Amino acid sequence: MAVAVIDGSGVLEDCHPVNRKKDAFVCIRCAAMGPTCCSLTPGQEDLCFPVSEIERQRIVEFGPKKGGLTGAPNSKRFLDNLMRLFPQDRKHLAALFPGHGEHLRLATHPDGRCSFLTSSGCVLPREARPYYCRLFPFWVSAGAVTAFEAKGCVACSEGRTIHGILPLIEMSRTLVLELHGRMRMAWGMAPGDDGEEPGKTRVRVKNDA
Repeated sequence: MAVAVIDGSGVLEDCHPVNRKKDAFVCIRCAAMGPTCCSLTPGQEDLCFPVSEIERQRIVEFGPKKGGLTGAPNSKRFLDNLMRLFPQDRKHLAALFPGHGEHLRLATHPDGRCSFLTSSGCVLPREARPYYCRLFPFWVSAGAVTAFEAKGCVACSEGRTIHGILPLIEMSRTLVLELHGRMRMAWGMAPGDDGEEPGKTRVRVKNDA
């Protein structure tokens, strides 16, 4: 089982081995059709999820030897979005991302595509991708696995429910909870705490659990 540990220097390390396992077939089909969850509407860059130091290290070590990351200001829109996702950690986030500072995020092309996205999908191996990317379209709210409504996502349109989407993306509830916890740890938050506040998120795919 993969675990996240703190080494002697206090740095969070992901002990999950990196592999070159191919993406789920539904994700490969989605990438060929485009646009995918790896694209955003130009002008919405403030809504990009930040990349933590442990994630940066993984990308640098196992990703292509080229750019792919960029600095971005801690704008009010950026911080408001994070606080919406982590309502119980507002004070921590405000200290972590002060208004005068910057954070790291995935770079995008002028049309909004992630710089790591190709017609066959992401060039990063699964284990080297940021936790948010590996989780999407899933999230954890009040301890339960939920999913964002993702227009254009083939898995969401075909799976329709959490129960239906999970196997299409080759995920499990246990893995979603684990990745969400590791993502929280990467930002100095307790792994077992709840994520976004129920009822305050974007529309979710129906949970049929």
